[in-house]
Amino acid sequence: MLIESSVSGVVRTIFIILGVLVLLRFLGRLMMAKRAMDAERKLSESERRNREERERKMRNFGKTEVIPNNRSNSNDKFEDVDYENVDK
Repeated sequence: MLIESSVSGVVRTIFIILGVLVLLRFLGRLMMAKRAMDAERKLSESERRNREERERKMRNFGKTEVIPNNRSNSNDKFEDVDYENVDK
């Protein structure tokens, strides 16, 4: 089998390969920019949550907060270890 190539065919193939490489490079940079924007958005959200938590803690500094215990069952029996029966 004899394969012939023309100069215009070779040049066209080189241009197609270069075009694909340029397109892949552009898409790679676009994906990197999108990833950087997502990371920046997550960082900003994290900083905002931390700032809000810090402000909430500063507002409640020195105050007592009661946190309900949702894990306890009605079957749990608690014993007051500081209580002592004194016989008279």
